[in-house]
Amino acid sequence: MRGGVGTVKQLPDSRSAVVTRPLQRQAVPCRMSAALIALLSVSGCSGGVLDAQGPIGAADAKILLNAVGIMLVIVVPTIIAILAFGWWFRASNTRARYRPEFVYSGGIEVVVWGIPTLVIMFLGGVIWIGSHDLDPFKPISSPDKPTEVQVVSLDWKWLFIYPDQGVASVNELAVPAGIPVHFSLTSASVMNMFFVPQLGSMIATMNGMVTQLHLAADKPGEFYGQSAQFSGDGFSDMNFILRAVPQDGFAQWIATARQSGSALDRTSYLALCQQSSNVRPFTYRTVDASLFNAVVNQQLPPCPGPNIEGPGATVRPRLER
Repeated sequence: MRGGVGTVKQLPDSRSAVVTRPLQRQAVPCRMSAALIALLSVSGCSGGVLDAQGPIGAADAKILLNAVGIMLVIVVPTIIAILAFGWWFRASNTRARYRPEFVYSGGIEVVVWGIPTLVIMFLGGVIWIGSHDLDPFKPISSPDKPTEVQVVSLDWKWLFIYPDQGVASVNELAVPAGIPVHFSLTSASVMNMFFVPQLGSMIATMNGMVTQLHLAADKPGEFYGQSAQFSGDGFSDMNFILRAVPQDGFAQWIATARQSGSALDRTSYLALCQQSSNVRPFTYRTVDASLFNAVVNQQLPPCPGPNIEGPGATVRPRLER
């Protein structure tokens, strides 16, 4: 375009592209900053292992934070040293000496090997002691008698049996707040993992076996529980709500369960055992007292389990005994 008074010269396409690139580069840090802020805001949300609501969960969170703090003893000085070395040995620093003949220093060897070794030993000791103190089989010290709950992982739902109260529920777990709960867990299908992040330790459920877990909720509330191990198509919907309620509220919940729902016997259990996902919570007014042991001892047929048909290696189902 011809230049002159009162005219604007138009840049060629290539030059205009050059002008816009710095703007695009400036936008990248802005987007990264926004993403970082969003990530930090999400990390502060409640409901995770750091938002502990019970003695086991609080001890687990303490071990995690202590482990991170101990590891930072190595990480932070290392990062500072890298930045300091890079700044000191820059090309423009005439005071930095180049020593190609340097091959060994006893002091440096002690620092780079001795300190990490001591840190690892200390970290291992903290985790070792904490792991034994938080053994899932170890009862929680309390003057109150623990509430007994029998747990059966199905496809893809959770069955909770209250043997002392004679009721059962599916995908809803009510417990008295402030009182320990003793879980006896098994699986009627493939191996699964029982986990309530805010209350503490996860534990495996396995067919033909019983695992033990002791948890407690400090105060009333609703806590998210889930399956922490992939177990087939409905795995993502295999979650439940743990409701910690006052003792009178727990007694009321039991009374309501006894007046509603159907009876859980071996016939209704086999119907429940069929594959289903995203099941809404419901209760059984009565339960066969021998049902849990029958599942554990494999006196009842197992649930269908995940679909094993399809491409890949041939999998042979276990024969019934």
